[in-house]
Amino acid sequence: MSNRFPVYFIPHGGGPWPFMEFPRDAEGKAPWDDLRAFLEGLDAEIGRRPKAILVVSGHWEKEPVPTVSTAIKPGMLFDYYNFPPHTYELSYPAPGSPELAARARALLANAGIESAENDSRGFDHGVFIPFMLVYPDAEVPITMISLKNTLDVESHVAMGEALAPLRDEDVLIIASGMSYHNMRMFRQAEPSHVEQAIRFDDWLTEAVSAEDSALREKRLSTWDQNPDALACHVPDHDHLVPLFVASGAAGSDAGRQVFRGEFLGKPYSAYRFG
Repeated sequence: MSNRFPVYFIPHGGGPWPFMEFPRDAEGKAPWDDLRAFLEGLDAEIGRRPKAILVVSGHWEKEPVPTVSTAIKPGMLFDYYNFPPHTYELSYPAPGSPELAARARALLANAGIESAENDSRGFDHGVFIPFMLVYPDAEVPITMISLKNTLDVESHVAMGEALAPLRDEDVLIIASGMSYHNMRMFRQAEPSHVEQAIRFDDWLTEAVSAEDSALREKRLSTWDQNPDALACHVPDHDHLVPLFVASGAAGSDAGRQVFRGEFLGKPYSAYRFG
């Protein structure tokens, strides 16, 4: 049996959603309940705890080269706005892993990919929000790695390919973003936007399901040619880019949809590779 860890693309939801109250429907269900259940069950689905986690978040997207966090005790980066005061007092004291950071940079260098490091960045909400549910005890070390500010498919797939050996080194690679990220339309239930979101989610699920990595990259490289894509990622596609990294790290492992939630009819998905 292989000890290789899978790779995940997970949705981290909107702002500090697990720590807020939302209206419930006639069945007593709140909008993010399904996502909470998925994230709280992820540890059991994986089946074993990793030595450390490498997280690529859609909220660290403005670096010219992939940048790795080397903080031993990352702080908190509350990169959301106009939420209740208590949501700015959250704490997630998971340790960082300078050792994993150094290994990630070495793998990138071996692939000819320039990188940088940052010893002061705290956990952004693309990291601490989902992991407060996945690993609430905050015992698993987490190292963050940024996107490139190009937000292109090719270099982020290459980044994932370079980091793939970590999967055989007891490291879990998690890409944190959103497969749908039009926050203005997320809060509306206009039928045409719901239809666009459903079509794009179906297309994306089919795209990541290719077992041939070259075919999967080819499909993903045309994401913005999909007639529904730009309506689903406004004003930019930074929340989709972590999926490109996950796809690269997956190699020949096909992606499969392991979660599909809905917010006012608009689907958003999680994918597992391997």
